[in-house]
Amino acid sequence: MAAEKMSIAKALNESLRHALDTDPKVLIMGEDVGKLGGVFRITDGLQKDFGEGRVIDTPLAESGIVGTAIGLALRGYRPVVEIQFDGFVFPAYDQIVTQLAKMRARSLGKIKLPVVIRIPYGGGIGAVEHHSESPEALFAHVSGLKVVSPSNAHDAYWMMQQALQSDDPIIFFEPKRRYWDKGEVDTEAIPVPLHRAVTVREGSDLTLVAYGPMVKVCLEAAAAAEEEGKSVEVLDLRSMSPIDFDAIQASAEKTGRLVVVHEAPVFYGSGAEIAARITERSFYHLEAPVLRVGGYHVPYPPARLEDEYLPGLDRVLDAVDRSLAY
Repeated sequence: MAAEKMSIAKALNESLRHALDTDPKVLIMGEDVGKLGGVFRITDGLQKDFGEGRVIDTPLAESGIVGTAIGLALRGYRPVVEIQFDGFVFPAYDQIVTQLAKMRARSLGKIKLPVVIRIPYGGGIGAVEHHSESPEALFAHVSGLKVVSPSNAHDAYWMMQQALQSDDPIIFFEPKRRYWDKGEVDTEAIPVPLHRAVTVREGSDLTLVAYGPMVKVCLEAAAAAEEEGKSVEVLDLRSMSPIDFDAIQASAEKTGRLVVVHEAPVFYGSGAEIAARITERSFYHLEAPVLRVGGYHVPYPPARLEDEYLPGLDRVLDAVDRSLAY
Protein backbone atom coordinates (compact mmCIF):
# COMPACT_ATOMS: atom_id res chain seq x y z
CA MET A 1 0.00 0.00 0.00
CA ALA A 2 1.42 3.40 -0.94
CA ALA A 3 -0.25 6.75 -0.15
CA GLU A 4 -3.88 6.50 0.92
CA LYS A 5 -6.23 8.98 2.56
CA MET A 6 -7.45 7.85 5.97
CA SER A 7 -8.41 9.18 9.40
CA ILE A 8 -6.01 9.30 12.34
CA ALA A 9 -8.05 6.50 13.95
CA LYS A 10 -7.71 4.32 10.85
CA ALA A 11 -3.99 5.10 10.56
CA LEU A 12 -3.43 3.93 14.13
CA ASN A 13 -5.47 0.79 13.46
CA GLU A 14 -3.42 0.05 10.33
CA SER A 15 -0.17 0.64 12.20
CA LEU A 16 -1.14 -1.72 15.01
CA ARG A 17 -2.34 -4.30 12.49
CA HIS A 18 1.01 -4.14 10.67
CA ALA A 19 2.89 -4.61 13.96
CA LEU A 20 0.76 -7.60 14.98
CA ASP A 21 1.25 -9.10 11.54
CA THR A 22 5.03 -8.70 11.43
CA ASP A 23 6.12 -9.19 15.04
CA PRO A 24 4.67 -12.12 17.04
CA LYS A 25 5.89 -10.50 20.26
CA VAL A 26 3.51 -7.54 19.91
CA LEU A 27 0.44 -7.77 22.19
CA ILE A 28 -2.43 -5.33 22.66
CA MET A 29 -4.22 -5.12 25.99
CA GLY A 30 -6.78 -2.89 27.61
CA GLU A 31 -10.42 -2.41 28.50
CA ASP A 32 -12.74 -3.28 25.57
CA VAL A 33 -9.90 -3.43 23.00
CA GLY A 34 -10.97 -6.89 21.81
CA LYS A 35 -14.58 -7.64 20.93
CA LEU A 36 -15.63 -3.99 20.99
CA GLY A 37 -12.53 -2.77 19.17
CA GLY A 38 -11.96 0.05 21.68
CA VAL A 39 -14.31 2.91 22.51
CA PHE A 40 -12.76 4.91 19.64
CA ARG A 41 -12.44 1.76 17.44
CA ILE A 42 -8.65 2.05 17.24
CA THR A 43 -8.33 -1.72 17.69
CA ASP A 44 -11.38 -2.57 15.60
CA GLY A 45 -11.13 -6.03 14.04
CA LEU A 46 -7.72 -6.85 15.50
CA GLN A 47 -8.89 -9.50 17.99
CA LYS A 48 -10.97 -11.16 15.27
CA ASP A 49 -7.90 -11.44 13.03
CA PHE A 50 -5.17 -12.10 15.60
CA GLY A 51 -7.00 -13.88 18.41
CA GLU A 52 -7.75 -13.36 22.09
CA GLY A 53 -4.19 -14.32 23.02
CA ARG A 54 -2.72 -11.25 21.30
CA VAL A 55 -5.52 -8.67 21.59
CA ILE A 56 -6.55 -9.04 25.19
CA ASP A 57 -9.63 -7.64 26.92
CA THR A 58 -8.65 -6.80 30.49
CA PRO A 59 -10.57 -6.06 33.70
CA LEU A 60 -11.17 -2.41 34.71
CA ALA A 61 -7.84 -2.22 36.53
CA GLU A 62 -5.37 0.23 34.98
CA SER A 63 -2.64 -0.41 37.53
CA GLY A 64 -2.94 -4.15 36.87
CA ILE A 65 -2.90 -3.62 33.09
CA VAL A 66 0.33 -1.61 33.17
CA GLY A 67 1.91 -3.87 35.79
CA THR A 68 1.16 -6.92 33.64
CA ALA A 69 2.59 -5.14 30.58
CA ILE A 70 5.82 -4.47 32.48
CA GLY A 71 6.09 -8.16 33.35
CA LEU A 72 5.42 -9.18 29.76
CA ALA A 73 8.06 -6.74 28.48
CA LEU A 74 10.60 -8.21 30.89
CA ARG A 75 9.83 -11.61 29.32
CA GLY A 76 10.52 -10.36 25.81
CA TYR A 77 7.08 -9.22 24.63
CA ARG A 78 6.24 -5.79 23.20
CA PRO A 79 2.90 -4.90 24.84
CA VAL A 80 0.73 -2.01 23.72
CA VAL A 81 -1.57 -0.80 26.48
CA GLU A 82 -4.71 1.21 25.79
CA ILE A 83 -5.85 3.53 28.58
CA GLN A 84 -9.46 4.10 27.60
CA PHE A 85 -9.54 7.80 28.53
CA ASP A 86 -6.85 10.18 29.78
CA GLY A 87 -8.38 10.62 33.23
CA PHE A 88 -8.29 6.86 33.81
CA VAL A 89 -4.49 6.70 33.73
CA PHE A 90 -3.94 7.90 37.29
CA PRO A 91 -4.54 4.53 39.02
CA ALA A 92 -1.65 3.29 36.81
CA TYR A 93 0.55 6.32 37.47
CA ASP A 94 2.38 4.53 40.29
CA GLN A 95 3.32 1.59 38.04
CA ILE A 96 4.40 3.94 35.24
CA VAL A 97 6.50 6.27 37.37
CA THR A 98 8.00 3.96 39.96
CA GLN A 99 8.53 0.86 37.81
CA LEU A 100 8.25 1.45 34.07
CA ALA A 101 10.20 4.69 33.97
CA LYS A 102 13.01 3.57 36.23
CA MET A 103 14.07 0.00 35.44
CA ARG A 104 15.58 0.63 32.00
CA ALA A 105 17.50 3.68 33.19
CA ARG A 106 18.60 2.00 36.46
CA SER A 107 20.06 -0.91 34.47
CA LEU A 108 21.87 1.46 32.08
CA GLY A 109 19.78 0.06 29.23
CA LYS A 110 20.50 -3.61 29.95
CA ILE A 111 16.83 -4.19 30.73
CA LYS A 112 14.58 -3.45 27.78
CA LEU A 113 11.10 -2.16 28.49
CA PRO A 114 9.37 -1.87 25.11
CA VAL A 115 5.96 -0.84 26.45
CA VAL A 116 3.75 1.60 24.55
CA ILE A 117 0.95 3.17 26.58
CA ARG A 118 -1.70 4.72 24.32
CA ILE A 119 -3.76 7.49 25.91
CA PRO A 120 -6.57 9.34 24.11
CA TYR A 121 -6.21 12.86 25.55
CA GLY A 122 -7.52 16.39 25.48
CA GLY A 123 -10.99 17.86 25.14
CA GLY A 124 -13.39 18.82 22.44
CA ILE A 125 -15.73 15.82 22.40
CA GLY A 126 -18.19 16.94 25.07
CA ALA A 127 -17.33 14.15 27.47
CA VAL A 128 -18.06 13.88 31.19
CA GLU A 129 -15.71 14.16 34.18
CA HIS A 130 -12.31 12.37 33.88
CA HIS A 131 -12.64 12.04 30.06
CA SER A 132 -10.89 15.22 28.87
CA GLU A 133 -7.56 15.62 30.63
CA SER A 134 -4.21 16.80 29.23
CA PRO A 135 -1.70 15.19 31.60
CA GLU A 136 1.27 15.12 29.20
CA ALA A 137 3.44 17.41 31.35
CA LEU A 138 3.11 15.00 34.29
CA PHE A 139 4.70 12.23 32.22
CA ALA A 140 7.21 14.42 30.37
CA HIS A 141 8.52 15.51 33.78
CA VAL A 142 9.40 11.89 34.65
CA SER A 143 12.85 10.92 33.45
CA GLY A 144 12.95 7.52 31.80
CA LEU A 145 9.74 8.04 29.83
CA LYS A 146 9.43 9.24 26.26
CA VAL A 147 6.27 11.18 25.48
CA VAL A 148 4.93 11.79 21.97
CA SER A 149 1.74 12.91 20.23
CA PRO A 150 0.89 12.92 16.49
CA SER A 151 -1.22 15.67 14.96
CA ASN A 152 -2.09 14.03 11.63
CA ALA A 153 -2.78 10.62 10.10
CA HIS A 154 0.64 10.14 8.47
CA ASP A 155 2.44 10.80 11.74
CA ALA A 156 -0.06 8.64 13.63
CA TYR A 157 0.86 5.65 11.45
CA TRP A 158 4.62 6.17 11.50
CA MET A 159 5.05 7.40 15.05
CA MET A 160 3.20 4.32 16.28
CA GLN A 161 5.49 2.12 14.16
CA GLN A 162 8.55 3.83 15.62
CA ALA A 163 7.19 3.64 19.18
CA LEU A 164 6.57 -0.09 18.77
CA GLN A 165 10.16 -0.62 17.63
CA SER A 166 11.63 1.29 20.57
CA ASP A 167 13.11 -0.54 23.55
CA ASP A 168 12.21 2.43 25.79
CA PRO A 169 8.80 2.92 27.43
CA ILE A 170 6.74 5.40 25.45
CA ILE A 171 3.61 7.31 26.43
CA PHE A 172 1.68 7.79 23.19
CA PHE A 173 -0.88 10.57 23.52
CA GLU A 174 -3.61 10.47 20.85
CA PRO A 175 -5.60 13.69 20.24
CA LYS A 176 -9.08 12.25 20.57
CA ARG A 177 -10.92 15.17 18.97
CA ARG A 178 -8.77 14.70 15.85
CA TYR A 179 -9.35 10.94 15.50
CA TRP A 180 -11.65 11.50 12.52
CA ASP A 181 -9.49 14.09 10.72
CA LYS A 182 -8.29 12.61 7.44
CA GLY A 183 -4.99 12.95 5.63
CA GLU A 184 -2.63 11.16 3.26
CA VAL A 185 -0.68 8.27 4.78
CA ASP A 186 2.29 6.95 2.83
CA THR A 187 3.19 3.57 4.30
CA GLU A 188 6.27 3.35 2.07
CA ALA A 189 7.70 6.72 3.08
CA ILE A 190 10.91 7.24 5.02
CA PRO A 191 9.58 8.50 8.36
CA VAL A 192 10.83 11.55 10.21
CA PRO A 193 12.71 10.49 13.39
CA LEU A 194 10.25 10.00 16.25
CA HIS A 195 11.45 12.89 18.43
CA ARG A 196 12.14 15.49 15.73
CA ALA A 197 9.91 18.57 15.35
CA VAL A 198 8.58 19.43 11.90
CA THR A 199 7.88 22.80 10.32
CA VAL A 200 4.36 22.46 8.90
CA ARG A 201 4.08 26.05 7.66
CA GLU A 202 6.87 28.46 6.78
CA GLY A 203 6.78 32.05 8.03
CA SER A 204 9.04 34.98 8.83
CA ASP A 205 7.35 37.20 11.46
CA LEU A 206 6.59 34.83 14.36
CA THR A 207 6.74 31.13 15.30
CA LEU A 208 3.87 29.14 16.75
CA VAL A 209 4.90 25.88 18.45
CA ALA A 210 2.23 23.27 19.20
CA TYR A 211 1.63 19.54 19.30
CA GLY A 212 -1.29 17.14 18.96
CA PRO A 213 -4.73 18.76 18.77
CA MET A 214 -3.47 22.36 18.77
CA VAL A 215 -1.42 22.08 15.57
CA LYS A 216 -4.60 22.38 13.48
CA VAL A 217 -5.67 25.46 15.45
CA CYS A 218 -2.27 27.06 14.94
CA LEU A 219 -2.39 26.39 11.19
CA GLU A 220 -5.81 28.07 11.09
CA ALA A 221 -4.42 30.98 13.08
CA ALA A 222 -1.47 31.34 10.70
CA ALA A 223 -3.84 31.38 7.73
CA ALA A 224 -6.00 34.04 9.40
CA ALA A 225 -2.92 36.13 10.28
CA GLU A 226 -1.77 35.96 6.68
CA GLU A 227 -4.94 37.79 5.62
CA GLU A 228 -3.69 40.70 7.77
CA GLY A 229 -0.25 40.58 6.21
CA LYS A 230 1.46 38.63 9.02
CA SER A 231 3.75 35.73 8.14
CA VAL A 232 3.48 33.05 10.85
CA GLU A 233 5.57 29.86 10.97
CA VAL A 234 4.06 26.76 12.61
CA LEU A 235 6.20 24.06 14.19
CA ASP A 236 4.67 20.68 15.10
CA LEU A 237 6.64 19.59 18.16
CA ARG A 238 5.50 15.91 17.95
CA SER A 239 7.54 14.92 21.01
CA MET A 240 7.21 16.40 24.51
CA SER A 241 10.06 14.29 25.88
CA PRO A 242 12.64 14.62 24.58
CA ILE A 243 11.93 18.04 23.06
CA ASP A 244 13.62 19.10 19.82
CA PHE A 245 14.91 22.38 21.22
CA ASP A 246 17.29 22.86 18.29
CA ALA A 247 14.38 23.08 15.84
CA ILE A 248 12.49 25.54 18.07
CA GLN A 249 15.61 27.64 18.56
CA ALA A 250 16.30 27.80 14.83
CA SER A 251 12.75 28.90 14.07
CA ALA A 252 12.62 31.41 16.96
CA GLU A 253 15.90 32.99 15.90
CA LYS A 254 14.64 33.16 12.32
CA THR A 255 11.39 34.96 13.20
CA GLY A 256 12.42 36.66 16.47
CA ARG A 257 9.13 35.82 18.17
CA LEU A 258 7.77 32.62 19.75
CA VAL A 259 4.35 31.60 21.06
CA VAL A 260 3.85 28.11 22.55
CA VAL A 261 0.33 26.66 22.38
CA HIS A 262 -1.13 23.62 24.13
CA GLU A 263 -4.44 22.51 25.61
CA ALA A 264 -2.99 21.63 29.00
CA PRO A 265 -2.90 24.32 31.70
CA VAL A 266 -0.21 26.93 31.17
CA PHE A 267 0.77 26.70 34.86
CA TYR A 268 3.81 24.36 35.09
CA GLY A 269 3.07 23.17 31.55
CA SER A 270 5.26 22.15 28.61
CA GLY A 271 5.21 25.74 27.40
CA ALA A 272 7.02 26.88 30.55
CA GLU A 273 9.96 24.58 29.82
CA ILE A 274 10.12 25.66 26.19
CA ALA A 275 9.89 29.36 27.09
CA ALA A 276 12.69 29.06 29.64
CA ARG A 277 15.02 27.07 27.38
CA ILE A 278 14.55 29.28 24.34
CA THR A 279 14.98 32.42 26.42
CA GLU A 280 18.27 30.99 27.73
CA ARG A 281 19.47 30.00 24.26
CA SER A 282 18.18 32.86 22.13
CA PHE A 283 17.74 35.88 24.41
CA TYR A 284 19.58 38.29 22.12
CA HIS A 285 17.69 37.06 19.02
CA LEU A 286 14.20 37.56 20.44
CA GLU A 287 12.17 40.67 19.66
CA ALA A 288 9.56 39.84 22.33
CA PRO A 289 9.19 37.59 25.37
CA VAL A 290 8.11 34.01 24.67
CA LEU A 291 4.34 33.83 25.20
CA ARG A 292 2.21 30.86 26.15
CA VAL A 293 -1.40 29.99 25.30
CA GLY A 294 -3.12 27.08 27.01
CA GLY A 295 -5.76 25.86 29.41
CA TYR A 296 -6.51 27.51 32.73
CA HIS A 297 -5.29 26.24 36.11
CA VAL A 298 -8.64 24.74 37.02
CA PRO A 299 -10.14 21.24 36.88
CA TYR A 300 -11.35 20.48 33.37
CA PRO A 301 -14.79 22.14 33.07
CA PRO A 302 -18.19 20.62 32.20
CA ALA A 303 -18.68 19.94 28.51
CA ARG A 304 -20.76 23.07 27.89
CA LEU A 305 -17.84 25.25 29.04
CA GLU A 306 -15.18 23.50 26.93
CA ASP A 307 -15.08 26.27 24.34
CA GLU A 308 -14.27 28.78 27.09
CA TYR A 309 -11.46 26.60 28.42
CA LEU A 310 -9.78 25.31 25.26
CA PRO A 311 -7.42 27.67 23.41
CA GLY A 312 -9.16 28.63 20.21
CA LEU A 313 -8.38 30.75 17.20
CA ASP A 314 -9.04 34.07 18.95
CA ARG A 315 -6.73 33.34 21.90
CA VAL A 316 -3.92 32.25 19.61
CA LEU A 317 -4.34 35.31 17.38
CA ASP A 318 -4.43 37.57 20.45
CA ALA A 319 -1.03 36.16 21.51
CA VAL A 320 0.28 36.69 17.97
CA ASP A 321 -0.82 40.33 18.10
CA ARG A 322 0.64 40.87 21.59
CA SER A 323 3.98 39.43 20.51
CA LEU A 324 4.11 41.47 17.30
CA ALA A 325 3.22 44.64 19.26
CA TYR A 326 6.48 44.55 21.24
